[in-house]
Amino acid sequence: MQSSTPAPAELLEIAVTVARQAAGTAQAMRAEGVSGVTTKSTATDVVTAADRAVERQAVAELRRLRPDDTVLGEEYGDSGAGATAAPGAVRWILDPIDGTVNYLYGLPQYAVSLAAEVDGEVVAGVVRNAATGDEWTATRGGGAWRDGRRLRASTETDLGQALVATGFGYDAARRTHQANVLVGLIPYVRDIRRFGAAALDLCLAAEGAVDAYYEKGLNAWDHAAGGLVAAEAGLRVAGLHGAAPGPDLVVAAPPALFDQLHDRLARLDAAGGP
Repeated sequence: MQSSTPAPAELLEIAVTVARQAAGTAQAMRAEGVSGVTTKSTATDVVTAADRAVERQAVAELRRLRPDDTVLGEEYGDSGAGATAAPGAVRWILDPIDGTVNYLYGLPQYAVSLAAEVDGEVVAGVVRNAATGDEWTATRGGGAWRDGRRLRASTETDLGQALVATGFGYDAARRTHQANVLVGLIPYVRDIRRFGAAALDLCLAAEGAVDAYYEKGLNAWDHAAGGLVAAEAGLRVAGLHGAAPGPDLVVAAPPALFDQLHDRLARLDAAGGP
């Protein structure tokens, strides 16, 4: 039996091992050709055989290493113990392939995202781009890292000079609302980027490759690991009006930019709509 909660660094070590194995499987299956493509919420919301296979592999390995933990995965939902976790219990939050449409098209922006959560707080996380091998890690209070380099948020202070990443949902009505928000925002920023994988967007913000990021409609598996990486790099990660980051909106920006971006998004009702 697991008698105590491991330190975040120990959980990160497990997460990195599992994520690297999972990313290897995703990459190998992509090289063999994408198969088993079906849809979920809409005709454009795709899931592949690789999404399912990678999640099964990762869950099996987590079960082997930490048999008493629970896992929340994108494809198969909650697994393991009951819905009410004991204090100190570990829940893993897994996106087997974040950026499945990129995966389908062979665009090199898709990742395995794996986070460890204890008592409702994410304490360790890894995001690994399966196409390139790039990897970002973080532990709560231990900083965010890439290839041995500690990450720091952008030093930009003017929203008008900020490069902002975002993403769009699959439902047509939601996409229309998001497009209207974008039309209202783009005159007030340097430019917009849309890469198609929320976890990677958050990591790019963490290393300053973009200055900030926002998106509506994210699930826990989309932002758990990447959100920790961003927060540990010094970004503020939250929703609107003091809300926690979640399905209504996730905003990640350096403190000097956060209020500017937050207020503009609030005026545009970015958390509203379908």
